[in-house]
Order: sequence, then C-alpha cells, then structure tokens
Amino acid sequence: MLDISLSLAALVLASPLLVVIALAVAVDSRGPVLYRARRVGQGGRVFTLYKFRTMVAGAQRGPAITRRDDPRVTRVGHFLRRTKLDELPQLLNTLVGNMSLVGPRPEDPAYVRFYSADQRRVLDAKPGITSPATILHRQEERMLGGPDWESTYRTRILPEKLRLELEYLSRRTLGRDLRIIVATGLALLRRPSPRQGSAPWGI
Repeated sequence: MLDISLSLAALVLASPLLVVIALAVAVDSRGPVLYRARRVGQGGRVFTLYKFRTMVAGAQRGPAITRRDDPRVTRVGHFLRRTKLDELPQLLNTLVGNMSLVGPRPEDPAYVRFYSADQRRVLDAKPGITSPATILHRQEERMLGGPDWESTYRTRILPEKLRLELEYLSRRTLGRDLRIIVATGLALLRRPSPRQGSAPWGI
C-alpha cells in the first residue's frame, strides 16, 4: 500500500518534470526516451526496469555498467545521472509490482551470476528504487576508471553493496524504510563527496 500510494502521488506531482525530461532526452540525441534494462528481481526472476535514456542509442551492446567519463553518456544524460532524475520512471515499476520504493537494488544478470550462495539472499526481497547501499554508492561511477574498472566493480564495489543490502534486510522495518526515503531525498540535495562514507542519519 505504501509503495502504490507514494509512487502514484509522486508520478502525479512530478508529471510536469517528467514531460520536460522526456523532451530534453528526445531533443538531445536520437533514440527512445526510455531505456529498458534487464534486471534480476525477487526470486531470481528477470524483469524490465525503466529509466530515462542517458546514453546514445545502441549503448546497451556495451558493458552493463557505466565507468567514469563513459563516452556513451549523452549531454543530457550526464545531468540526469548526476541528479538521479533518470531513475524516476522506476516509479512505474513499483506500480506494476516488480519493485518497491525501498529494497536491494536490482542487478544486471551478467553480475548476478557471480553472487555467492549467501549474497543471493538479497533475491529473497523485492528490489527497490533506493536503499542504504544506493545512498552510499550514488557516485560509484567516479571509482570506475582505468583499464580494470569492470573488475573493480565486480570484486570490490559489488560485494560491499551486497553486504550493505543484506545488513539492511536483517533489520528492515517500515520506520527504517521511511527514514531511507527521506535520507535519499536529502542525499540528492547534498554536494557529492569524492569519497564514499558511512550511511547517514542512522539508516
């Protein structure tokens, strides 16, 4: 009920902004306005996740994650990714029921296959638009540079994100989810830090 009511209210309130973003994406570069990504959800089921397109058409044939200074990102895409406005269409995912507002972030199937048996426990929960790991690693692209950037993601960043997701699930409550939603909004208003820190506001 919380997911549906808040997502519906957010879509209605943000509808003028969504129209502006859609027009900006369409004018900036050729291709569809929305990007449809394959992600692994609850129970290991693959679903379609929606985002505003931030890359040139055909970029999905490249790496599944975005590195620092990725040449595939468009001009408008840089702004949308920095502000996380590209994530707004995922409110549609919450309405259809394959995502929640708060929960472990869904991962690309290419990386889920590297999960250990313990890490796969994150698939017991419905994935979310935001989580403590999302807030902590909202600037993770800055860490993905150099020739081994994909290995850095798979061996260092992804395990840390999964550790945070599992810790969150071990003490998940409705009150904590509400704090995470508020903390996400506040984090987006803060000036990005070049270094990852600890989870803010006791989330």
